[in-house]
Amino acid sequence: MKIVLGVSGGIAAYKAAEIVRLLQERGIAVQVVMTRAAQEFVRPLTFAALTGEKVITDLFRSGQAEPDTLPNLDSAIEHIAVAQSLDALLVAPATADVLAKFAHGIADDFLSTLYLATAAPVIVAPAMNVNMWEHAATRANLATLRTRGVRIVEPDAGYLACGMTGPGRLAENASVVGAVMEVLSASNELAGETVLITAGPSREPIDPVRYIGNRSSGRMGYALAEAALRRGARVILISGPTEIDPPRQVELVRVETAAQMRRAVIEHLAAANIVIKAAAVADFRPKQAAAQKIKRSGPLTLDLEPTEDILAEASARAGGERILIGFAAETQNALENARAKLRSKSLDAIVVNDVSQPDIGFDSEHNAVSIITSDEVIEVAKTSKREVAERVLDVVVRLRSHRRAGVKAGSRA
Repeated sequence: MKIVLGVSGGIAAYKAAEIVRLLQERGIAVQVVMTRAAQEFVRPLTFAALTGEKVITDLFRSGQAEPDTLPNLDSAIEHIAVAQSLDALLVAPATADVLAKFAHGIADDFLSTLYLATAAPVIVAPAMNVNMWEHAATRANLATLRTRGVRIVEPDAGYLACGMTGPGRLAENASVVGAVMEVLSASNELAGETVLITAGPSREPIDPVRYIGNRSSGRMGYALAEAALRRGARVILISGPTEIDPPRQVELVRVETAAQMRRAVIEHLAAANIVIKAAAVADFRPKQAAAQKIKRSGPLTLDLEPTEDILAEASARAGGERILIGFAAETQNALENARAKLRSKSLDAIVVNDVSQPDIGFDSEHNAVSIITSDEVIEVAKTSKREVAERVLDVVVRLRSHRRAGVKAGSRA
């Protein structure tokens, strides 16, 4: 395991040396990246001696280069190599300046550029003056980072270096390291598992240019794929039409119609230990699509038939041997309808959201859901779909643990 520790320019920068030692005691390799301001508080040589690794201090110079050392090609693209090699990015202390850069996508030094370049989990431990911590701009930046899945280690309250008292002091080192270990353990808990995820809408052709579809963007399914990858799983992503770029390392199967999605699911079902059906598949399709474009000549009546119930068939074929998670988009009686679907399709869990609510669900980067199993309902308030994905996978991990322990988990055990 390797993490990058970003050290930014606050008086608490000296505490980062102890964080390095605590991480090393847990078998974690650490490479340090320092902002220019951080070097005013602690010298790079301190961290180089502690880690045995090059300390990166500049975007265009390699390591602890002398001021007159010329930039080189390796240093100019080093942030990409580092981003691809780490298991997590920790920033401690994280100043208000760093939080603002991360939240607004500013990349003007190595640390902020590394943040944008990495797909690894990110943990930040803020430390600053109490008024800066409570300022509306900082609160907004923290909210933005949380919606993107960044783990925030809240600062402690107490006497601050500026002489004021209140929240803003860097959290205790043990708390910071504990957060890192939680993230790292989560990143491998699905190692050895194959997760089959469906995402996006289906399109059922009316004629060569028209189709029946829905407003699904695919963001939820793609967020689940990213989260499963971060936890070490092999991921097969069966995706309907979407404009989202697929996560790296997924095995992508593109489909368009419900029939194509069914065939893809059945074809890959045997390889999967965990199945998450997040796709918004059309419930009906025209019985016969027109061979030529239908001309506008008055009222048009479509003769529709039901599409395949992919979730029910997958459940029947799984035979209780796989963890099966369904999704339900409802506009009324959400919990009641979801529970009925949980029972009728023998699911381990179902994720339901009320798509009649504004600004969540379809066509949104946010969602608010209820995750229902046979014995609990987990409410997830409005948050990013990335965070919803993490909560769904938390449930998957618990169900898998129960299954392995022989404890009844969900209605299919």
